[in-house]
Amino acid sequence: MNSVKVLDVTLRDGGCVIDFNFGQAYMEQILGNLEKSGVDIIELGYLDAKKGTPEGRTQFCDEKVVRQGFLKQKKQGTTYVAMFDYGKFDPDTLEQCDGNGIDGLRIAFHKKDRLNMISTAKKVLEKGYQLFIQPMTIMRYSDEELLELINVVNTELARATAFYVVDSFGEMRMNDLNRVVHLVDHNLNPNIQMGFHSHNNLQLSYSNAVTLLQFFSSRNVIIDASILGMGKGAGNLNTELFLEHLNLYYNKNYKIEPLLEVIDKVVNTIRAEFYWGYSIEYYLSSVNHCTPSYAGHFYKKHMLPVEQVAELLGMIAEEKKISFDKEYAEQLYLSYNARRHANDDPTILALTEKIKGKRVLLLAPGKRLTEKQEEINALINSNDVISISLNAFDKFDTDFVLTTRVDAFNNALQQNKKIIATSGVCESSYENVYLIDYEKWITIENGVNDSSGIVALKLMAACGASEIILAGFDGFSVDINSNYYDKTMRRPVTEEQARQRNEYFSTYVRKLRVNTPVTYLTKSLYEEE
Repeated sequence: MNSVKVLDVTLRDGGCVIDFNFGQAYMEQILGNLEKSGVDIIELGYLDAKKGTPEGRTQFCDEKVVRQGFLKQKKQGTTYVAMFDYGKFDPDTLEQCDGNGIDGLRIAFHKKDRLNMISTAKKVLEKGYQLFIQPMTIMRYSDEELLELINVVNTELARATAFYVVDSFGEMRMNDLNRVVHLVDHNLNPNIQMGFHSHNNLQLSYSNAVTLLQFFSSRNVIIDASILGMGKGAGNLNTELFLEHLNLYYNKNYKIEPLLEVIDKVVNTIRAEFYWGYSIEYYLSSVNHCTPSYAGHFYKKHMLPVEQVAELLGMIAEEKKISFDKEYAEQLYLSYNARRHANDDPTILALTEKIKGKRVLLLAPGKRLTEKQEEINALINSNDVISISLNAFDKFDTDFVLTTRVDAFNNALQQNKKIIATSGVCESSYENVYLIDYEKWITIENGVNDSSGIVALKLMAACGASEIILAGFDGFSVDINSNYYDKTMRRPVTEEQARQRNEYFSTYVRKLRVNTPVTYLTKSLYEEE
């Protein structure tokens, strides 16, 4: 390439990790240290007329608050930009660029809006700003569609600063990169720089960036990166790593120490609470060519083994892959698990004969389960108590094991347990397996709630239990070490996920108590809601 510039996206793409809530102090530290590093272009954040705020966040309501509350001084030789999504900010509201605020705007758009965005992009140029064109998920473009877009840019937006290759799902392999870069380089107006923005789902951001630099071309190139790779999902190319590479092999003189300092004092603090980087769900989203939000949504339910999450992602309709649709995701999840139905009328009759009029002890795998071992064993041995373990059954020998997970069902089957299983995890008829219909016993309220606890409560009430006693129903905490006694069952949950799950379960119990007594044998966060 003729020349290489680096555009740091920490304050914008990194902001996606924390809803842009850096706080003013962290915002200023990141900006100041990026300036000290000598990085060429700094992206200050998003412009969003509805969700943007005037200060403390890097999602701004307009460009004026950026100048007034954040970008008070500019370093000579550094370019400052912001991004907006097509349809979420009106360039008509921009003040004319006078060199004292942001210098450029990056317009991101989906393929369906590739021609609609032209008039909006023109307004950016008319206001005197540099224009960076960001076609999201460029891998979804056919060669014909990409050439059509490039031709329109050449004729309608010839004064644009850069046209980007955007690997939104982190799915580009070397062959993909070469194909797209060749198309762009050989057809784009030579005066327009080529940019590259990657995500690290396959951990290829660094190698793809290095490969791009070796591409034979006289065109100037801009590479996007972020400090410590901070960005939504799998994150981005690491600024500190890439600047070091440019120093070593391209005679650059970037300063790495300021970036290491801000990692130590700011970014590591954020990372201790918010996660980004390579993970199995982001890998799965990449190989299934869909937004990571689907993979995260299904995976974080912790109800399906990873191979079934992969199978579920493969079922997403092509037109739904680009943008996450929660309602669609929930319907897909429901239809996947309910694909096998069971006529469970005989099963319910058989269970009712055993349960009606008796107390039922439900044992969940919470960490506090072991605190009441004597009381639990006494209840298990009582003639008027039916005992049921939920998914985990290694601590107590209960009458039944209720399973909503494939792995738990297989383990229980191998150990000859009497099993109550949902049709979503059991394909065949087995001796000692009481099969219940998945869709009939889950609840659908603000999404699919198919936890074993909800299924068990609903089923026991229907079978006429005189009382339901709960042990090991600890509730959910962001401290994963406090959620389960079995370390292999521990899965991270966010504060919001924990709150929602605790609130939903406690509300369900309160409704159930209208007709059926429910008591907690061990202490539970559900009682505190």
